[in-house]
Amino acid sequence: MQKFRKFASLEQHMATFLFDDVIFGPVRSRRLGLSLGINLLPTHSKYCSFNCIYCECGWTPHITSHPVEFPSREEVSKYLELRLKELGQENYLPQALTFAGNGEPTMHPDFPGIVDDTIYLRDLYSPHSKVAVLSNASMLGDEKVFRALTRIDDNIQKLDAGFEKMFRLMNNPVLPVSYDDLVDNLEKFNGRVTIQSMFLRGNFGDQKVDNTSIEEVDAWLEKLIRINPELVMIYSIARATPLHSLEKILPSELEKIAEKVAAGGLKVKVYG
Repeated sequence: MQKFRKFASLEQHMATFLFDDVIFGPVRSRRLGLSLGINLLPTHSKYCSFNCIYCECGWTPHITSHPVEFPSREEVSKYLELRLKELGQENYLPQALTFAGNGEPTMHPDFPGIVDDTIYLRDLYSPHSKVAVLSNASMLGDEKVFRALTRIDDNIQKLDAGFEKMFRLMNNPVLPVSYDDLVDNLEKFNGRVTIQSMFLRGNFGDQKVDNTSIEEVDAWLEKLIRINPELVMIYSIARATPLHSLEKILPSELEKIAEKVAAGGLKVKVYG
């Protein structure tokens, strides 16, 4: 079975979607330009340590309810090499090779080895491309995963909340994740990390969700200053979400949050 296509093939699922290929794209990314996606998760379902209320892949199923079928390290390398050769022949090489897809890529048991393979293939076939990852930072306590992430050009990690309660509401971890440990682990990158942050408002059951309040933003900014990232990416909802009560934050409001980040001495970019 062919495991890549020129454009991501999307499976409709509760107004959200899943990537049904190991290698997908290239697609135009708001953050990374022309990006070739590498999906290390099962192609038939989401697999993630979080159950974020805004996730474009939908709700996270019970991750221990059935055996997990990850693409093998060998499969990923094979299909990536084939796709890079094809794109080179088309003179359409991507700006980024991005670990993304149907959940949290660092949960793949061979993630460190796959990073090594991807860097090797990038150097061989597309040396001007950056290797990137979109991660939720939940696996940073695994030393092998952490070291692998330090070898990635664009190490993009999530931090959405200022306080533990908002973290639980928005990111809704399905595995034991300590919010304080997550922040401490982000700090260990010594600034070689990009932070992406989603802002939204809405209701989750009978609880109000709003990480745009002054208190939340100030607490979030205090943690950002500790982490001292190379860049802070601020954005709001762009696609359908599994929780339909969520409100997209206007670019003008995101810009005001960005002004606070810049005043804290950090580089920031808004994606409306």
